[in-house]
Amino acid sequence: MVMRKILVVDDHAIVRRGVTLILKGNPGIEAICEEASGAEEAEQKIATVKYDMVLLDIYISGGNGLEFLKRLHNQQPKLPIMILSMFPEDNYGIRALTLGAVGYLTKKSTPEELIVAVEKVLSGGRYVSPFLADRLAAYLYKNTEVLPHERLSNCEFQTLCMIGRGQTPTQIARALLISIKTVKTYRSKILQKMELSNSAELMNYVLTNNIITLI
Repeated sequence: MVMRKILVVDDHAIVRRGVTLILKGNPGIEAICEEASGAEEAEQKIATVKYDMVLLDIYISGGNGLEFLKRLHNQQPKLPIMILSMFPEDNYGIRALTLGAVGYLTKKSTPEELIVAVEKVLSGGRYVSPFLADRLAAYLYKNTEVLPHERLSNCEFQTLCMIGRGQTPTQIARALLISIKTVKTYRSKILQKMELSNSAELMNYVLTNNIITLI
């Protein structure tokens, strides 16, 4: 059996080590697992090592995982990237898949499910749960079941999450490295796309739909 190489990118060492031990302990996956704590370290390793798969968290040191996913997929479209996140699929699943991920798995999943997902991706397939498959179908066919926040761009979605935490335009601008004017533009677009009236309604939407962020 050919030895595969998997890169686990997560800013929590205990998570990286746990995933590595689970995969190494499964006889069906012959793989060498390497670890990276953030985007910069991951990019350095990917530039010098040919990996068969990347397991990527959404929030990582040195950058946002979704933006890193988009950049990495554009640079290496044949490199399979699967998201492994603490956030539920209905918050980030479709967004990750449309940016190039080949699968989405939450950290609440069992070790057995992780193994199944990794095996499927390493064999050239994709991994999505039945729930996420339904959400994706609704999104692709513009079904009315598509949630309002799924209409937002990545930057707009990040801004929505931060507004939901009660952060000011200045704080948002500083965190996303954009101008306050751009934050206000994003806010206007968010309100329009989601058919809401003000920041209070945005905050209520974030809480009601359990859209939690670590930004």
